[in-house]
Amino acid sequence: MVPMFTSEAVTRGVRVLVNAEYAAARSRPADHYWFFLYTITIANDGDDTVQLVTRHWIITDGNNHIEEVKGPGVVGEQPVLKPGETFTYTSGCPLRTPFGVMTGTYQMLTGDGVEFDATIAPFTLSEPYTVH
Repeated sequence: MVPMFTSEAVTRGVRVLVNAEYAAARSRPADHYWFFLYTITIANDGDDTVQLVTRHWIITDGNNHIEEVKGPGVVGEQPVLKPGETFTYTSGCPLRTPFGVMTGTYQMLTGDGVEFDATIAPFTLSEPYTVH
C-alpha cells in the first residue's frame, strides 16, 4: 500500500515522521468500524542520546469524539536513540467513522536526565475517496 497521509515535526532534534493509510482488509464499514495503520519513524537528528519514555495520543473521529491514549513506550519498547539513529514501528487505530485525526507527543529523556515532549504533528485518517 502507498501511504495516504503524512506529517512531520522536529522537537529538539527529534524528528517524528508519520505515514498513515486505510486498512480496508481490517475494516467493517457496515459495522461502523474503520481501521487505519500508521508507520512512525523517530530520528535523532540532534547531538544528545534520547530515550522514548511514554506516549500521549489525542484521537478525534469524524463526530468530534476525542479519545486520549497514554502509556509507556511504543509497541512494548522504550527505544534509546543515539545521534543519527532511527526507530520505526507500525501500529493501528480503529475509528467509528471513516475519517479522523491523530496528534500527540512522545515524552523523551536525554542522557543528561532532561525530559521534553517531542511533537507528533497532526495527521489524517481517512477512508479513500471520503470528502470532508
